Amino acid sequence: MQQSQITIDIHLDTDKIPRQINWKTSNNSSEDAQNAKAMMLAFWDGQEKSALRIDLWTKDMMVDEMSDFFYQTLMTMADTYNRATHQQELVDSLKTFAAEFYKKSRELLEK
Repeated sequence: MQQSQITIDIHLDTDKIPRQINWKTSNNSSEDAQNAKAMMLAFWDGQEKSALRIDLWTKDMMVDEMSDFFYQTLMTMADTYNRATHQQELVDSLKTFAAEFYKKSRELLEK
């Protein structure tokens, strides 16, 4: 059986707010950790039938970057849902929502 490991290091400031997020995977040929300004991690607890999540972002994450991050995450979630379920109508609805969310976020940033 193959095994892969993902390591996430969160550096906190004195108020326990993420200052830096670094991650690396054992499948990457590089020994260097990748920097990130934000992360979302979700697990499905099949026994409890509930999602467990960790959402973190650094002080350096700008609102426009957060909008981009959410838009891209919603789009990739739609793609994942499509591969898992093949329910195109729901996939299309999620992608439409993501596009509307992104458009509205841009409009709000321009105000």
